[in-house]
Amino acid sequence: MSERTLVIRARRTVTPSGERPAAVVVRGGAIAAVEAFDAVVPGAEEVHLAGDEVLLPGLVDSHVHVNDPGRTEWEGFRSATRAAAAGGVTTLVDMPLNSIPPTVDVAALETKRKTARDQIWTDTGFWGGAVPGNVPDLRPLHEAGVFGFKCFLSPSGVEEFGHLDRAQLDAAMREIASFGGLLIVHAEAHDAVGAAHGRDYRDFLASRPREAENRAVREVVELSGATGCRVHILHVSSAEVVPIIAQARAGGVPVTAETCPHYLTLTAEDIPPGATQFKCCPPIRERDNREELWAALRDGVIDLVVSDHSPSTVALKRLDSGDFGEAWGGISSLQLGLPLVWTHGRARGFGLSDVVRWMAQAPAAQTGMRRKGRIEPGCDADFCVLAPDEEFVVAARSLHHRNPITPYEGQRLRGVVRSTWLRGERIDLGAPPRGRMLVRDET
Repeated sequence: MSERTLVIRARRTVTPSGERPAAVVVRGGAIAAVEAFDAVVPGAEEVHLAGDEVLLPGLVDSHVHVNDPGRTEWEGFRSATRAAAAGGVTTLVDMPLNSIPPTVDVAALETKRKTARDQIWTDTGFWGGAVPGNVPDLRPLHEAGVFGFKCFLSPSGVEEFGHLDRAQLDAAMREIASFGGLLIVHAEAHDAVGAAHGRDYRDFLASRPREAENRAVREVVELSGATGCRVHILHVSSAEVVPIIAQARAGGVPVTAETCPHYLTLTAEDIPPGATQFKCCPPIRERDNREELWAALRDGVIDLVVSDHSPSTVALKRLDSGDFGEAWGGISSLQLGLPLVWTHGRARGFGLSDVVRWMAQAPAAQTGMRRKGRIEPGCDADFCVLAPDEEFVVAARSLHHRNPITPYEGQRLRGVVRSTWLRGERIDLGAPPRGRMLVRDET
């Protein structure tokens, strides 16, 4: 039997060289060629996108808390990857904490893989964790295929995933550097973070000032320079870290950085009293800070945009009391990242090629996924079909993540995902999941 050939024809196709009409030829789940729109491909099955649709590469979200096993009532592989697929995400990387056990040794990694098996609609990889006392576990986790290691420099919010002090951070970085691994860092300095309580968002914001983030980033880039360890700064919220990162990079320090949709679209000034659905760590900051983050994306100092999907049950958000000190800190936006970034980026003059670079190409490169995030020959045939001008109103109960809560409730956004394709097949959320588990250096 001959191998099936599929051709997807789109008047607008976003490739690494820009947007153009194209016929994308797919064989064996991979992109075989990107031809002229009217190219003749004998014997191919044809799919023609509508005139209002754009063909994008499937998004890569490298910052997702699935929380499974152990806290599946918060989220789970089945619900998280459904939400991802509905939002145009074809590949995600799961964070090592909030599951029980956390992914801090090979046995825990195998438990997580066993849990995920047969439940994932998207391709899924895993981060390992760097916590106090697990330096001997880092190399075995690397050899088992994790994409890198996450650490905290202040309390993580869960007892089973401790934060590192300077000496522990130095030891972890030296070990990770010895095998060429990657450390990703929640960068808030422990001694600069205070307690928060009450319904006033300004009090919560004051408890996690910009200097907590600034100081932690300075420490990370200093130790990266001393150890040679590759580092990645997670969820940048303070624009004051941008010159620190730029200067370090200019000096040869191997550092990259990300931010998230909530820091690019929400502002502290607009958060009402008691609205704990907006709580996350580090916090949403002021309007001027938000605009500086967009400038850092334009300048290339911040490399990528990922969700930091950090869900919980509705009860843990403490909407009843509205107490920002008591509520769980995390925002669920896995399904909404693309329309959020497109709506607000478009208003600032960015195009879909920029969005694809931040949300597909750069996350794939940062995690070392050579076959993801691009529409070009040799890559997996992972696609998002987007209607960029169609509008919708966010309703929490229509989203696929497990618990119906979102700070974006009622917002009108542009960009509707019409379909998502994984390795040349349209994802059908009514059929059994067929995502694959990914191993570093095999993608």
